[in-house]
Amino acid sequence: MNGTPKNPNTDAGHAGPLHVLTRLPLDADWLAAVAPRYHVTPWAQADADVRARARAVVTNGSTGLSADELATLPALQLVASFGAGYEKIDLQAAQARQVRVCHAPDANGQVVADHALTLMLALARGIPALDRGVKAGGWETLRAARPGLRGKTLGIVGLGNIGHRLARLGAAVGMQVAYLRHEGTQGGDGYVPHGDAVSLAAASDVLALTCPGGPQTHHLVNASVLQALGPAGFLVNVSRGTVVDTDALIDALARGVIAGAALDVLETEPVVPQALRTMDQVILTPHLAGRSPETRIAQHAALASNLDGWFERGAPAHPVRLPA
Repeated sequence: MNGTPKNPNTDAGHAGPLHVLTRLPLDADWLAAVAPRYHVTPWAQADADVRARARAVVTNGSTGLSADELATLPALQLVASFGAGYEKIDLQAAQARQVRVCHAPDANGQVVADHALTLMLALARGIPALDRGVKAGGWETLRAARPGLRGKTLGIVGLGNIGHRLARLGAAVGMQVAYLRHEGTQGGDGYVPHGDAVSLAAASDVLALTCPGGPQTHHLVNASVLQALGPAGFLVNVSRGTVVDTDALIDALARGVIAGAALDVLETEPVVPQALRTMDQVILTPHLAGRSPETRIAQHAALASNLDGWFERGAPAHPVRLPA
């Protein structure tokens, strides 16, 4: 899988830009800038001829590319995730076809960490409910004391790029930081490692999820973890909805097993379970933690670097390690 691809500047024997399919919208200015090199076609608009000539696919972790979809693209050389995640890209199928996979690590890491801290503060201080109450005419009855974050413990599941950024933000507001240890994880000064999620939850006031999705983290946060987090504990998820057992979470919230949850992602998204819609101790945002004008620029730059790296130099800028 190493080495310079054949015919790097032409589309499988056809003169002109290389054909690229995209499963998500890309900015018009970026498309115009790369038009001399890449002819980008939306996935749904690609006919059989375009699919037969497509050399790359742009997708993301939650959309992915299945083995069956990959099989319809005989000329495919590269699958590029527009974000950091790639959990629904079939890496085994890509490896079998000698197709490279790449992503955009840390292009949105800071804004995701910022969003997580915002959710933590809003949840602890009860900001959404207080806002609704004051606008409805309330005042004195809303002024009960609410917990702060200083002196509390932030438990992080997923101490990667985003997790490290969130840890620094948590430390900046006076929190102690603990994390779930696994192979390859590097802690920080004073960060306390835990070997399993139950132990981490038991030691945490806020349990924040910043880990990848996929089979390895599916329902990592289950009833036992929520029980360990306890009636004063908060859950914040800016990773993937599949990391949390939704039924267990709804049950824990309804019974007061935990104090509240702030969720940017859901297993069922974009469908929101009715139970979560009616709970004042739940904050919901529509999977936008990583979205900002700055991250769009960074993600487009990473995509261009990956495409140019592969088709001009035989190596994408940000490759994903494929299974052996």
